[in-house]
Amino acid sequence: MQILMWVFKFLILVSFFHLSLQAPPICSETDRAALLDFKGRIFKDTTGILASWVGLDCCDGGWEGITCNPRTGRVTQVVLQRPADGDSGVFMKGTLSASLGKLRFLEVMIISGMKRIAGNIPQSFSGLTSLSQLHLEDNALEGNIPSSLGDLPYLRALSLSGNRLTGPIPPTFGKYKNLVQLTLARNYLEGPIPTSLKSLFSLQYLDLSRNTLSGFIPDFVGQFKNLTFLDFSSNHLSGAIPISLGGLGSLSDMSLSQNQLTGSIPNEIGHLKSLTSLSLSMNQLSGQIPDTLSQLQNLWHLNLSGNALSNPLPDALSKGIPSLLSIDLSYNRLNLVRVPEWIRNRELSDVNLAGCNLIGALPVFAKPNSLSSIDLSNNHFTEGLSNFFSKMTSLQKAKLSNNQLKSDISAITLPAGLASLDLHSNQLFGSLSSLLNRTSNFMQAIDLSNNYISGSIPEFSEGSSLTLLNIGSNKITGQIPDSISNLVTLERLDISRNQVTGTIPTSLGLLLKLQWLDLSINKLGGKIPVSLLDIEKLRHANFRANKLCGMIPQGRPFNAFPATAYGHNLCLCGKPLPPCKKMDKER
Repeated sequence: MQILMWVFKFLILVSFFHLSLQAPPICSETDRAALLDFKGRIFKDTTGILASWVGLDCCDGGWEGITCNPRTGRVTQVVLQRPADGDSGVFMKGTLSASLGKLRFLEVMIISGMKRIAGNIPQSFSGLTSLSQLHLEDNALEGNIPSSLGDLPYLRALSLSGNRLTGPIPPTFGKYKNLVQLTLARNYLEGPIPTSLKSLFSLQYLDLSRNTLSGFIPDFVGQFKNLTFLDFSSNHLSGAIPISLGGLGSLSDMSLSQNQLTGSIPNEIGHLKSLTSLSLSMNQLSGQIPDTLSQLQNLWHLNLSGNALSNPLPDALSKGIPSLLSIDLSYNRLNLVRVPEWIRNRELSDVNLAGCNLIGALPVFAKPNSLSSIDLSNNHFTEGLSNFFSKMTSLQKAKLSNNQLKSDISAITLPAGLASLDLHSNQLFGSLSSLLNRTSNFMQAIDLSNNYISGSIPEFSEGSSLTLLNIGSNKITGQIPDSISNLVTLERLDISRNQVTGTIPTSLGLLLKLQWLDLSINKLGGKIPVSLLDIEKLRHANFRANKLCGMIPQGRPFNAFPATAYGHNLCLCGKPLPPCKKMDKER
């Protein structure tokens, strides 16, 4: 009997001990309520993420994107990211709930790529004092950035890029003593870069690109010794490039392109020993390219295009920049005459020398099989086209437009993997079909406009990847083949200013991705097919100066195009032109 009593007491003690060790409720009711309030303000969710937010326990792993501290039951991470497949039909639509500011133990908040989460950034987010990462990029957030966001003492990464935010960069951001990453790109932010940011000594990544920021680039940026990435491109910044930027010894990527910067390129840029990519394009920089750029041993991408840089090119470039793969000196005040030998002899992937006053025959490259992209447009080349591409086995994009090249296009050898070919505004002749029939299914864009090309438009086979076909302003005859419907990926078609006859094929209406259509100034007859109404994405169409007759398709966008798009034909009628006569309608 005593043994039974002892066993009974032991079981009671074990049960009491077990109860005393039970964990507290896994999910904090305060945190759960805050999350459900966020869910309630999202009135459309095609990601399917929020459908998993059901039940009492937000920390059991069933709530997608939510992570908790298992000891305290408090939410520490909210990570809601759109899948990386780029599907445009995947999004969340709604607003950010101010209740998220009640997640007092939150360390990471990532709500990105949702595209349709709009409204303001809640002021309550200043209460997330444990936060180390805040990423709200690629949504539709608007209004000013709350200055109270500067009250997050442990923040190390802040990204608000890809929204519709306006106003200035809050000066309170200067209080981020631990900030490593600041990304505010692709918004509508304005005003100067705040001087208070000079205290962000821990910064490694700074991206303020694609806003409307103005004023000078502050000298203090050169004090960010840990900085590896700097992008101020596509703003309204003016003045000179600060000499202090030469002190950024860890910097690997710098873009100051598409601003209003003036003066010369500082010699101190040559001190950036870690630099791999430098873009200063589309500014108002003048003077000569400094020979100190030859000291950049790791630089592989150099873009100085669209400035007012002048001759001569420094001799030091012929021996320096050993890692260079991509160079763009286009549209400066350079008078090169010939492609420099040090460019022709290197193993480069991208060569862009448009508008550099090059003359004579096209250059011969010592290592042509390394080239993937070349732009020699807007120069004065006259010959050498037929064999120019013959050894460029890796070439994907070629632009030789606006020269005086004379060649029979049937003699041109094209690389098998070429995806984009632009030869417009030259003096090319020969049959159109001889070239189009030799393009591969990799070809996405062809521009042969403004030449002397003749012959008819060839039949098109299935499997084409063409998105752009421009053969306007030539001497092309014959009809538009029904097989044009095989160009199912086509977005832009221009056959204007030729001598094309016959009717517009109804099969043209099968090009559902078409956005631009120009058939003007030809000899086309018959009606405009009603089947074209199926092209819902069409934004521009021109049928002017043909022999077309009958009612214009009465539906958008055709009845909304200007009357000039239908002018100088035989007898087109219907909106936007005068109404058709009753007899015509009965026909």
